Amino acid sequence: MRLDLELFGVRFQNPVLLAAGTCGFGQEIAEVVDLERLGGFVTKSVTVEPRKGNAAPRVTEFAGGMLNSVGLANPGLEKSRREKLPWIAANVKRARVFVSLAGHTVEDYFTLVEGLDGCDGFLGFEVNLSCPNDAKRGGPPFALDPAAVAEIVGGCRKRTQRPLLAKLAPNDPDLPGTVRVATEAGADGLTLVNTIPGIMLESGSGSPILGAGNGGVSGPALLPVGLRAVREARGQTKVPLVGVGGVLTAQDAVTYARAGASLVQMGTASFADPRAGERLLRGLASWGRAHDVAAWTDLVQAA
Repeated sequence: MRLDLELFGVRFQNPVLLAAGTCGFGQEIAEVVDLERLGGFVTKSVTVEPRKGNAAPRVTEFAGGMLNSVGLANPGLEKSRREKLPWIAANVKRARVFVSLAGHTVEDYFTLVEGLDGCDGFLGFEVNLSCPNDAKRGGPPFALDPAAVAEIVGGCRKRTQRPLLAKLAPNDPDLPGTVRVATEAGADGLTLVNTIPGIMLESGSGSPILGAGNGGVSGPALLPVGLRAVREARGQTKVPLVGVGGVLTAQDAVTYARAGASLVQMGTASFADPRAGERLLRGLASWGRAHDVAAWTDLVQAA
């Protein structure tokens, strides 16, 4: 099965990307993962100021996946511009890179776009509107406020010609409406979905296991949530969709394509196995042969 496809005016050699927060800026995993075999990756979310993240422990497992509350730990705008993106520009040639942006205020996103847009080494921005683990912001994520979605996406659109992906929330009570708002404001594509809020408690004391208390659910438990979101979004827009949540196997990726996703992102699976993306590529090639499917794009177009 041919895995290459054209999106956002460029060729992706395959549809498999690593999700934001799971691969740093690429450099952190380059010795164990062949980044150039992947379709691409999304960097750790960048905030204006450096962030140390939430209190430890930040990650715990449960039967259906993982709960994390990393808290957007990252080196901040200046160091990302000075050190991280130059490494990507020098070392990543075939994989397509999106820089994830996260802000506490609407204006933070504009500052980030203006500060990074002139850098080399990446294709576009993934605008993280839906992180459930930003304790500093407080309150619900921007993705649950349609007016904020319109303002942020529209403001970013005015400040860059690069492709913009809006990353939306799985617990949005009106996801179709938010999809329309984001695309009308100028999003070139949508990433669906982020982690869903949850909590794990100690069985003895009832105290939260994570240092921050609540966290974001990811892994296999998120697969049906992500599939539903992609399918709902496909009914509202024709822009490319990126499916993320619970992708472990070729069958998982194929179901996202059947729902309408042009690209898929792996997150939790790559924590358990850093080479999960490469394994997924082999699995997709085998699946295509077994099912006599000529090209990945045939699956997406049939959605």
